[in-house]
Amino acid sequence: MSLPFFRSGDELMWRHEHHLLTVRPWGRDSVRVRAGVHRLRDDLPGALEPEPAPQEAEIHIGADSATLTSGLLRITVTAADGLLTATRADTGAELLREEPAHFWWPGARHFEALGGGVHRIEQRFAAYDDERIYGLGQYGHGRFDQKGMVLGLQQRNGEVSIPFAVSSRGYGLLWNNPAVGRVELAANGTRWVADRARQLDYWLTAGETPARVLGNYADATGHAPRFPAWASGFWQSKLRYSSQDELLGVAREYAARGLPLSVIVVDYLHWRHLGDWSFDQRHWPDPRAMVEELRGMGVEVAVSVWPSVSPLSSNHPPMRDAGLLIAGEGGSTAHAEWPDIEPTPEPGAGGGTEPGTQPGTQPGTQSVAGAAAGRGAASDVAVAFYDATDERARAWLWDRLRENYYDLGIRAWWLDACEPEMRHPEHHSYAAGPGAEVANLYPREHTRGVYEHMRAQGETEILSLVRSAWAGSQRYGAALWSGDIPATFEALASTVRAGLNVAMSGMPWWAADIGGFHGGDPGDPAYRELMVRWFQYGAFCPLFRLHGHREPRETRSFVGVAGGPNEVWSFGDEAYAAMTSVMRLRERLRPYLHAQLREGERTGLPLMRPLLLEFPGDPAAWDVDDQFMFGRDLLVAPVTEPGARTRPVYLPDGATWTHTDGNTRYKGGARVTVDAPLDRIPVFVRDDAHTPLSLEEPT
Repeated sequence: MSLPFFRSGDELMWRHEHHLLTVRPWGRDSVRVRAGVHRLRDDLPGALEPEPAPQEAEIHIGADSATLTSGLLRITVTAADGLLTATRADTGAELLREEPAHFWWPGARHFEALGGGVHRIEQRFAAYDDERIYGLGQYGHGRFDQKGMVLGLQQRNGEVSIPFAVSSRGYGLLWNNPAVGRVELAANGTRWVADRARQLDYWLTAGETPARVLGNYADATGHAPRFPAWASGFWQSKLRYSSQDELLGVAREYAARGLPLSVIVVDYLHWRHLGDWSFDQRHWPDPRAMVEELRGMGVEVAVSVWPSVSPLSSNHPPMRDAGLLIAGEGGSTAHAEWPDIEPTPEPGAGGGTEPGTQPGTQPGTQSVAGAAAGRGAASDVAVAFYDATDERARAWLWDRLRENYYDLGIRAWWLDACEPEMRHPEHHSYAAGPGAEVANLYPREHTRGVYEHMRAQGETEILSLVRSAWAGSQRYGAALWSGDIPATFEALASTVRAGLNVAMSGMPWWAADIGGFHGGDPGDPAYRELMVRWFQYGAFCPLFRLHGHREPRETRSFVGVAGGPNEVWSFGDEAYAAMTSVMRLRERLRPYLHAQLREGERTGLPLMRPLLLEFPGDPAAWDVDDQFMFGRDLLVAPVTEPGARTRPVYLPDGATWTHTDGNTRYKGGARVTVDAPLDRIPVFVRDDAHTPLSLEEPT
């Protein structure tokens, strides 16, 4: 009887009947594992960078099993059933083990045929009671440790699927598959599921520390580029500034008050029709002059770009005819309802738009907002989405962005609603493949298009603020933010933990809407307290951005949709004093921030670091989920409870800590309670800090 193993170069292969498994070294201390029925394909989309440099691998084939060793990682495959076990090559400690669901079927790897070479695929691993799992993107469940959770592998507003997990057992696993599915991190096993896929594909790495695991991941999927100098200052934003005059008035007020301002944001509805990707000149008559005036103040303009295209936009017919829009199962390109603005007819002329420009609503479309009367009439239209997985469509979009924004001097992009904001991806067809197989890829490819075309223009400082991301988005200058979250203390606490998981997902650039997005009354004392606390936290995020849809909300027409005041002077004198002090602190932090991010370009480490990244040898550090390191040297303890004026803090073992409020020194490995008055956030400096830093305002 011949052995089921064979070797091809540095790749170990196992075959039983139609089931084929391959293991290949893929970067430092890492392997790529693929499995399928009959054959494996090399042309499927994924997150890994192009094939890495050749790695030295030791392969040994025996009668009962075979092993492949790549640095610290050793993979053993049994001959009888092809089960895979990952261990540390130096210690023999088990990292991860495949485990069948049943002694008969399904096995650890399960392929349920759907026809046409497509399967519903399951990959099962054993559960470990003491294991902690971090990363996997951004979810609003309020937990840092993902063990015990069931997470959908699907992009939604506020839920971002980045299928990379870091384990306390010393490994990282990337589910290298953009299919819609889920991961179940249960007590009786871990199961990864792709609802529709051609083959199984995952990447596995080992590391002595979580920091080493993140570094290996960055090597495999791409390191973040240089963080733009302009992006580290304060961002002013709200839903929404409805005209050029209004936006300039806000920027001039910041200048008159002597407050630092780096970016001001032009939100959605600055266009005439969704998918125009241009300013409506009725309300933005001279955007070039606006950009020039703001740049003279040291302020960049960030502009909202949506991936959706209304049939009323002039871009819709040519994009539809060229096949640049996402198609449905029946060929329709209409996927969501959106209230768009019909032109106001001339007196005596017939109303409405040209016949055929508003296709009927398709089954499963999504109502995004209600319609109301305004200038012209706001009517629901069935909008399309450009296909970001199509290189031609990315080029079309860039041509519009270049003509209508970039050539006016705009360099900062807010790629909003880039999940994209539609339901039922399994019903859609992309250039990269059927929606159920590739939908999670969309936000990364959207960001990629902007990044690559900006690079082609000679730009070197590129950042896109995005509401969704996938594995590898970091290499295209993606700065993820929290999505549309509530304006509550509970949401603030959940956001702190969500940001830590984003950091463990290989995304070093992240931010939250300071103050939350949904609601918040600037005149309410309780909300003012929340705003101050969130503002303090925001100053220690990579992006420091104020945004939200405040009360009172204007809803007299869709075009007039806007929220209440959301500038730092909108929340009363006490809050203003506390917030402006934080703004000046952020300015003093900027050189340190950039130095830490530059080091992260090389190491793959994020700016916001869970304590376990810097202190993996301290068991207590692995359980702390409401504090973080801001770079190597600063420990930040946000206040996330209303009315709190003290804050318990854990100071990790392995350092001595100096509290910046009073310069009290503490030995590490201790829990202390410190004062946290409304105008202060507890911050501690590590004893051997490399960067001289003053957190106190000059007197």
